[in-house]
Amino acid sequence: MRYFLFFLGLFIPGLCALNAQPVNDSIHFSGETHFANLRQLTFGGDNAEAYFSYDGKYLIYQYTNHKKGINCDQIWMGKIPEGPNETFNPKLVSTGTGRTTCAFFYPDGKHIIYASTHLNSKECPPVPDRSKYGNKYIWPIYESFDLFKADTNGKIIKQLTKTKGYDAEATISPKGDKIVFTSMRDGDLELYTMDINGKNVKRITHALGYDGGAWFSPDGTKIIWRASRPTSEADIKEYKELLAQNLVAPTNMEVWVANADGSNPQMVTNLEKANWAPNFMPDGKRFIFCSNHEYKRGFPFNMYMADADGGNITKISRDKGFDAFPMFSPDGKKIVFCSNRNNGGTRDTNIFIADWVE
Repeated sequence: MRYFLFFLGLFIPGLCALNAQPVNDSIHFSGETHFANLRQLTFGGDNAEAYFSYDGKYLIYQYTNHKKGINCDQIWMGKIPEGPNETFNPKLVSTGTGRTTCAFFYPDGKHIIYASTHLNSKECPPVPDRSKYGNKYIWPIYESFDLFKADTNGKIIKQLTKTKGYDAEATISPKGDKIVFTSMRDGDLELYTMDINGKNVKRITHALGYDGGAWFSPDGTKIIWRASRPTSEADIKEYKELLAQNLVAPTNMEVWVANADGSNPQMVTNLEKANWAPNFMPDGKRFIFCSNHEYKRGFPFNMYMADADGGNITKISRDKGFDAFPMFSPDGKKIVFCSNRNNGGTRDTNIFIADWVE
């Protein structure tokens, strides 16, 4: 799902306060020692969840820009510039209708997977009225989201899910044999795997709460994801009441790791607040994630890395707004992420790519 909208909703008040002051934007902040040759690829609108192709040459991402008539997320892809004089020229690869989210490349580089609501309606689905919930950010779990396989020209090849309820947030194993995704088909937001052709669907999480945003480890033997685990009577009641309305308020999440079949699940952060967008680092022994745990007001969001067991947390990014959706290139030499940096004091989020420095 569009994680960015969730977190943007949390820190807009802070951005409004910052925007009242003179803007001093930057692309590369002091202390960001793991980035070199940092480059901004997009300029304007909401660009989020940018992920590498398996050959490291292309990015696929979701994009909204009301000024250009793109009123809810659509999927775009583009070739990563090879030199400073080459520009990033993305193209639309979703249908241009409904709302889309969470795109990912197949290993062959010729196909993509993403979730879309376009079969239900060509219009953007409505967003919840937050005033009904004390202005808390409420995330819609659109029942009309299903997973689709398409080619890189935008032609849909196959509808992979057809069950009633939310199916989205899919990524593919580096081995090219499994897809992991989030579904509400059994009444809760759980993780599932299926074969690359959509067959042999298997539920792999079973605890009450939202499980989502899962990724495989580089060797395909592990998964990492974010999860909420309501435990108090009040929290459980709120979670179930919202879920009955196809809504969720995932403001408290931790990072979890398990075997690829869901066995031996372990919570590897215990930082409270919102710890999310985790992804394995190229060595498979560490992970990178996004968090607001340092900040009482719930923002900024920065990126951090940690050992596989959650130890040795190190701060990676230093933006005063939002840094998230990190992914390393298959060779481990580059990192791509999305950020509010250098947006001229607007709420725009753009895609940045850098060489990774250990």
